[in-house]
Amino acid sequence: MSLTDVLSAASKRWSGPRDEAGILDPFTYIASHPGNGVREHLLSAFNLWMDVPQAEMEIIGKVVGMLHNASLMLDDIEDSSQLRRGKPAAHTVYGIPLTVNAATYIHVMVYQELSHLGSHRREYRDFITAVTGCIIEELGCLHYGQGLDIIWRDSFRCPTEAEYIDMVKNKTGGLLRIGVKLMMACSTANLDKDYVTLVDLIGVFYQIRDDYLNLRSPIYSANKGFAEDLEEGKFSFPIVHGVQANTSNPLILDVLKNRPAMLTLKTEVIQYLEHETKSFDYTVSVLDALQVQIGKEIQALGGNMELSTIMDVLHVDDQTLN
Repeated sequence: MSLTDVLSAASKRWSGPRDEAGILDPFTYIASHPGNGVREHLLSAFNLWMDVPQAEMEIIGKVVGMLHNASLMLDDIEDSSQLRRGKPAAHTVYGIPLTVNAATYIHVMVYQELSHLGSHRREYRDFITAVTGCIIEELGCLHYGQGLDIIWRDSFRCPTEAEYIDMVKNKTGGLLRIGVKLMMACSTANLDKDYVTLVDLIGVFYQIRDDYLNLRSPIYSANKGFAEDLEEGKFSFPIVHGVQANTSNPLILDVLKNRPAMLTLKTEVIQYLEHETKSFDYTVSVLDALQVQIGKEIQALGGNMELSTIMDVLHVDDQTLN
């Protein structure tokens, strides 16, 4: 290439990305192994109340899905996870640099998708400003909550249950709140209703349920590895209870510090949580109480059979573990 050609190429007006395939390979990879679809079902159930037009629901669903997969890619790096949805985590296949870049790129693409939301509205500029502000606020909450989770893990400081729940409202509840808040902005029915309290309750329920299954469910073990939270040194809800229930016994903290891969150490902690501190029984009782509260909130908002059915499916009992 001659100097003239170099200068000519440098002088051409930049026209934006042309081939994103390689850049987005980690995202495409994780998206090709879909999860259980709970968030999609929840948003569909909420739409029975709000009656968001189909075209706008498709954009909202796409945005939430993009952010969800991008957050999983980053979570797996931050937690040093090896598996996601029963497959090697994206960063173990494509490397950390490309995976981080792809996840960050997706966040930019989300705003491009949002530009199509409500484009028919007369007050479009005000609408898109409000919607963008919502996304920025909730992404801030998500990363704040994730940051707390990492700090507790790396400093070996066990949070209180109240601190843990506040963290979950930020970290886990953020994505579902994004979806529901976008739907509220686009709704054509029940415009006076506020669904955020219900969303927060569902988010806390879902994360505590996930924490429980991580340590108890054979199906979860097949997808993520046996008792992965212990291997990651994570203060999940049953672990928080177990530590706080007997602060004089250092067993749990000692094992968390070791980030055990050995089944024997993991099993020792699980048996301790089951028989000594009764942390699994306590966690199930909290889930039951949350489920009752969620049911009351659903009824207060006018009832929603589809949403109630989803919550029934998510109920934790002995059959859940088989």
